[in-house]
Amino acid sequence: MISTPDRRRAIALIEEARAQGARLETACRELGITARTYQRWTRGGTLHEDQGPLVDRPVPANVLTPAEEQAILDVCHRPEYASLPPEQTCRFRANLN
Repeated sequence: MISTPDRRRAIALIEEARAQGARLETACRELGITARTYQRWTRGGTLHEDQGPLVDRPVPANVLTPAEEQAILDVCHRPEYASLPPEQTCRFRANLN
């Protein structure tokens, strides 16, 4: 994700390069973007901001409930597991049940 000020700067640099005779593909490649990305950003002659952060995304079906998350943290914080990485903590806990 590229911030709006960075997009604005990239567009200005590309337009400057093109005004001096550079091809769009070459100018974009120098900035690490594709010509298609530049076209999306400047569609209709105006700068388009990233809409990704504004999109409502559904909650995954497998998300932990607050109670499940707390149960995991409680196990991880037990003295016998406190020095182990979470992966080993879970493995040892599964073997105990």
